[in-house]
Amino acid sequence: HPQGIELGTLIKMAKHTSNRKLSTFLKKEFTSMGERTTDAVCRIAGLDKDANPKELTREEFIRLHKAFKKVKIMAPPTDCLSPIGETLIKRSLKHETREISPEFIVATTRPPSVYSGHPFQVEVGIVYGGKLDPNSPVKILRFANRVPLLYQQGGCVSTAALSDIDWRRYKLEQRGGKGIPTGPAIFFIHVASTSVPFTSESKEAIADVPEIENEIKLALRECARRMQSHLTKKERRKKTREKFELITKILPEIAKKSASMLEKPVPPLDAVITRIMDVVWIEDIITYEKVERRDQQTTLDKFDDDKGHGCITKSRLIIANYKQKPQKFNLYALIPSDAIVGYVDPKPEKIEEGRYIKWCLPTIPPTSKLDVTFELAGLDKGDFDENDLYVEGINPEYVIGANKWEGE
Repeated sequence: HPQGIELGTLIKMAKHTSNRKLSTFLKKEFTSMGERTTDAVCRIAGLDKDANPKELTREEFIRLHKAFKKVKIMAPPTDCLSPIGETLIKRSLKHETREISPEFIVATTRPPSVYSGHPFQVEVGIVYGGKLDPNSPVKILRFANRVPLLYQQGGCVSTAALSDIDWRRYKLEQRGGKGIPTGPAIFFIHVASTSVPFTSESKEAIADVPEIENEIKLALRECARRMQSHLTKKERRKKTREKFELITKILPEIAKKSASMLEKPVPPLDAVITRIMDVVWIEDIITYEKVERRDQQTTLDKFDDDKGHGCITKSRLIIANYKQKPQKFNLYALIPSDAIVGYVDPKPEKIEEGRYIKWCLPTIPPTSKLDVTFELAGLDKGDFDENDLYVEGINPEYVIGANKWEGE
């Protein structure tokens, strides 16, 4: 791939090519270089696309090398890489940590990128909570092309990237905001590439390549934000639920005694409870329905004890308006990349397959509730166990169970 290739490698490739035209050399020796992209690169570099690549001067090679970075070039193809995938990472981490009953598991797969002309892809997963020791350093599971890296953790770019992030903002302990954090967490880091840059022939650690380190940091931060969102929603939901239970327990008793003293009927309390709560509450309920699978050949990688059945994941969102005014806003639900969206009610404004579902919700009057349901196929039981929800058109501070939609 042209982006990320070193100048010396580019010159060496040109000197040994059998192509007599620069445009042919670029299209045949590099990926993602079509006619339009090749013309744009030659134009920006100020080079004749019919020039012989073997006869270019060093100054012309420098201009060509710089032009690669100025032109928007398609990402490298991923059919040569072997990513695991978000769903399989979550499924594997859940299976391997079932004895510690983790509170939250999240995974992400970054888009493919390039270093020195080689495509690579980074995947990260985080296991949090459960019976993990909150006073011990986090555990790091490092992989390269699906193979575990068991030694030289300190000399690996995965460890360096993790240590360079300030984990205190994500509710993990870390002295000075540097180094391996302390807390109840396990980090999974996988680098897939056609040429993994190991530090030695023993292949025990990945070299400190800036492009790879940056992608690992981006993946770690993405998972960390989702973990932080989960913990924040959990804490806000807990406090609001305690407040709601306290109000609904005390207010009726006060109303009864006051009505008895005044010899009047007990007044309705919905408006009073709404005035005190002043939130929009989103209840998240996930259930699973076993369904018959269509006849298919059983292979070793697909064999399981329940091979005759599949699973439909059913999500029900109960949105309750505990505010004094009617509320109308947009709701977004993120969905796994390999999930297939089935039944959805109410009708969504937009379905972006493998990304999200968007609803423009109808107006919800005070003290009223609205049900939002959708079904997902292509997942196993437990692959999707919590909704990642976002809202737009309403102050997110008043919404329990969702965060602010920041856009695509």
